[in-house]
Amino acid sequence: MLIDGKSIAIEIRKGLKQEVATLTEQGIVPGLEVILVGDDPASQVYVRSKERACERAGIRSVVHRLPAETPQEDLHALIQKLNKDDAVDGILLQLPLPKGLDSDQAILQIAPEKDVDGLHPVNLGRLVAGLPGPRPCTPLGCIALLDKIGYNVEGKKAVVIGRSILVGKPIGLLLLQKNATVTYCHSRTQQLEDEVRAADIVVAAVGRPQMVRGSWLKPDAVVIDVGINRLDDGSLVGDVHFEEAEAQAKAITPVPGGVGPMTIAMLLQNTVDSAKIRKWPEHTTT
Repeated sequence: MLIDGKSIAIEIRKGLKQEVATLTEQGIVPGLEVILVGDDPASQVYVRSKERACERAGIRSVVHRLPAETPQEDLHALIQKLNKDDAVDGILLQLPLPKGLDSDQAILQIAPEKDVDGLHPVNLGRLVAGLPGPRPCTPLGCIALLDKIGYNVEGKKAVVIGRSILVGKPIGLLLLQKNATVTYCHSRTQQLEDEVRAADIVVAAVGRPQMVRGSWLKPDAVVIDVGINRLDDGSLVGDVHFEEAEAQAKAITPVPGGVGPMTIAMLLQNTVDSAKIRKWPEHTTT
């Protein structure tokens, strides 16, 4: 099975559009404000995609474009201003920041309840504790893909290759919450092939092109490839050797068109959830 993240994301966004229309009729217009510092080409593309997605869903979206030489204190001042603005439900700081700016310190300035990227230490702590709160968008999208194809992770052995705070660690915790048995691996794991061969679910988020080979996989494995790498010939590939893995695995996400579209869909979901929670505090998300 090819797990078509693009189609699934479109389905989710259609549902969100209806939900936003209902909220708007009640006088609640979800608002997302994005801060883009510098002119990184990839970040520019991502932010434009987010703008278009918000517009189509009926979410109010504003992008603050700041020069690369913006002082840290000015960045913090903008974030604190958005924290106080009641029309803002979500704040997204586009990463990476230009050299010389401290992203960790900037993220700390974001009010946890408006942290739609789920990266504030308070929200990461709530994830570890199993408490409700915004979850990081890419890991949340991975879980949504598994749910949409009807794959029950309970009792399954999941191997997560990668330990970043953006993807690896959160996706392992989300799988654990759904009662999977989770093993964290990384580029320095010994006998990595053996760990992968034992896995029912393989999440590759290590940032190495085509590192995971098809021969490493069980015949009934489900593969979620989070990696996106550009080769010398300009082609995009994941962290999994797709052609080999497709012939071996039960289901796999392509690159592109797999996890990527789900990240934006989950960003919209987090923004809408934030608007509902801020209006109705009794509404919670997990």
